[in-house]
Amino acid sequence: MWKSNKINLKFDGPDNIRIMKLLLNHSEKPYVFELTNENGTICKIDSSKDIGGKNMGLTPMELLAGALSACVSIDVLMILQKQRIETKRYAVSVNASKKNSVPSPFEKIHLVIEIDAEVESDKVDRAIKLSIEKYCSVKASLNPDIQISHNIIIISK
Repeated sequence: MWKSNKINLKFDGPDNIRIMKLLLNHSEKPYVFELTNENGTICKIDSSKDIGGKNMGLTPMELLAGALSACVSIDVLMILQKQRIETKRYAVSVNASKKNSVPSPFEKIHLVIEIDAEVESDKVDRAIKLSIEKYCSVKASLNPDIQISHNIIIISK
């Protein structure tokens, strides 16, 4: 059981349901937070500067776009490992555009995957498509109107 000093966050769910436990603490005014998981890992979160943020952490929208790129990346690397393909270099750049409204949801998220030249780009492309279309839980949790695209850049030695 994971507990904060004020809130008991123990949840029991059916065996086929995974329960995620997080604690968000307001750590500094105006909008700085610390998000802690049950293992004690902490992520700093802040609002964007244009609404009073202090640039002391990732914004919620940066976390969301980052979560998508990390989820896709985990899937891609797992798929490649199952094919006995090891990567030496792997990185993802995220380019996202949001509507200029309130709320301002993502319209497009573009992932630029950089991978070493030893990996065949068609295998990487297939792994990315499998992740986005079938496996990535973050993608499955996003609004289906968000356009998600990608391209692959092969990095030479």
